[in-house]
Amino acid sequence: MNELFSKTIVELKNEFTRNNKGGSHIQEVIPISSSEKLPIDKNDLSMLHKFVKNNSIYSSTYELEILDIPCMVYEGDMSDYWLDSIKHDTSYAPFYPIWILSAYALALHTKNLGVNEVIDIGSGDGRIAYCAKITGIVSHGIEIDENLVSLQKTISSGTSVYYDTIVGDATQFDYSELNLSKPAFFISGLPEIGEMLSNSVLNQIQSMPDMKKNSLIVLAGSHATRKYVTDNSKWGWGLLIDNFNLEVINTVTLPTYWTVDQPIDTPYIFTKFN
Repeated sequence: MNELFSKTIVELKNEFTRNNKGGSHIQEVIPISSSEKLPIDKNDLSMLHKFVKNNSIYSSTYELEILDIPCMVYEGDMSDYWLDSIKHDTSYAPFYPIWILSAYALALHTKNLGVNEVIDIGSGDGRIAYCAKITGIVSHGIEIDENLVSLQKTISSGTSVYYDTIVGDATQFDYSELNLSKPAFFISGLPEIGEMLSNSVLNQIQSMPDMKKNSLIVLAGSHATRKYVTDNSKWGWGLLIDNFNLEVINTVTLPTYWTVDQPIDTPYIFTKFN
């Protein structure tokens, strides 16, 4: 994935936000067809639409031209799933989904880095694992909430896109069982909110020399400088990156549910162990 692709997605979101009159809890924008501005494989684009159409979060649609790109806008409400996601004693990060178009961009970027497997930790409705799968990457989704796992399975059944769906606590899971060769671990949770989850998973990976050597760690950060926090360095993950001696490979900034009405989007930080 080149840098222009992710920048165009950000521009698409910003233009949509400027002209959006809707008041839905969650909104997704997906191009209706591939274009010169936003070239997407025809089959992959169809599968992105199928993901949303088979996802009970979304309940209505309308067409809208954005940046001269004909798009479908999907609207819905994820309140019930968000509430379910925080009811577990060991739920370290609530369900805040990335845009499906952004998840697809991350999957392409991950594939270009030569990754063989994606492990989506705190996978929510499975959109990162789903997008990785349609781009040809072996995918695993680990989610503690049973209702979200059930939603993942419903989407898989409706789209015929199947990946390894695991219900369980990601801090207790034995990752050696997955027989990984060159994995990328996507860890949900923003800085501070997701620290306990990230620390636990990284400690496990670090304890397995072969996995440590071959793994990429992907963190969701923040470009914003926040008051009253202990660490604003390195997109909010400075302490964790330094403590685990991680090397930052690159970052990709993309729209997410929590930045849809904000001018600054979410940086995804690709790292590896030194």
